[in-house]
Amino acid sequence: MDLDAYSAAHREEWDRLARLGKKGRFTGAEADELIELYQSGATQLSAIKTTAGQSIQGDRLSLSLSRARLRFTGASTNILSQIPRFFALQLPAALYRVRWFTLGAVVAFFIVATAYGFWLSANPELLLNFGSPDDLKKYANEQFVGYYSNFAEGSFAGQVWTNNAWIAAQCVAFGITAVWAPYMVVQNAVGIGQAGAIMHEYGRLDHFFLYLAPHGQLELYSIFVAAGAGMMISWSWIAPGARTRGQALAEDGRALFSIVVGLILSLLVSGIIEGFVTRQDWPWVVKIGIGTVALAAFVVYQWVVGGRAFRAGQTGDIDEFEAGARQVVAG
Repeated sequence: MDLDAYSAAHREEWDRLARLGKKGRFTGAEADELIELYQSGATQLSAIKTTAGQSIQGDRLSLSLSRARLRFTGASTNILSQIPRFFALQLPAALYRVRWFTLGAVVAFFIVATAYGFWLSANPELLLNFGSPDDLKKYANEQFVGYYSNFAEGSFAGQVWTNNAWIAAQCVAFGITAVWAPYMVVQNAVGIGQAGAIMHEYGRLDHFFLYLAPHGQLELYSIFVAAGAGMMISWSWIAPGARTRGQALAEDGRALFSIVVGLILSLLVSGIIEGFVTRQDWPWVVKIGIGTVALAAFVVYQWVVGGRAFRAGQTGDIDEFEAGARQVVAG
């Protein structure tokens, strides 16, 4: 096919299609004409892609066809009607897709945190790099526990929520670097290992675990999910499979960034537990039990509900009408 000659032969039709696609109101004759031009334009676009592949002419015709389609099929679905579908299908499916990356982040975190904590505990002189003996003792005996009650419950919950949500969003948004998410996992593991070693040095290791357990289960797992999503986004351009790297990033980026919405909610729950539960003078079994139930609910949502949605064909991405048709590739 001579693409230039073919485009010149159909230029008037395509221009008319583009003009009609921009109109807001139609006469009966214009509506019929729009449908006819859409049908012929779709056939012509198929011919162009089959013989010439991707081209500027084809992209322009595709845009005109998309606008025309909106005129006789209506606008995209109302966002309020999409909310149930998002939480029942799209979000759990996206969470399910990152399950193995999440577990990888869990394993890496605990290996680094445990190794670093044991190393510092075996060499207590290294703790002096983090403060004087008096400062470290004050941290272990007063500041670690006092941190959970220094501020009003509501403001403290809001503070930890926004901080953790920001960390989670960074893991996903900068996942394409293939460095940021692992860095965040290691950084947090080192911080936990350091705090545990200081508390152990001054005989307060029991307080370390008791005060972290109520909120820390859901909080840390949410960060691991964020890291898993970031690592999967980076993997989508490292090994895109049959897709182009651009397609892989677009599809997985849309799907996995929706995880941020879910993590904002899960971290809100962990923030509420940290602000309103951890400080309470309740039996530890009750406080830790609340955190365990919250974590269990999240894991069931990711693995069970997400697995069901994934097996039903969901990926977490928006549907084809919203995203645009996918390019067919061999492989």
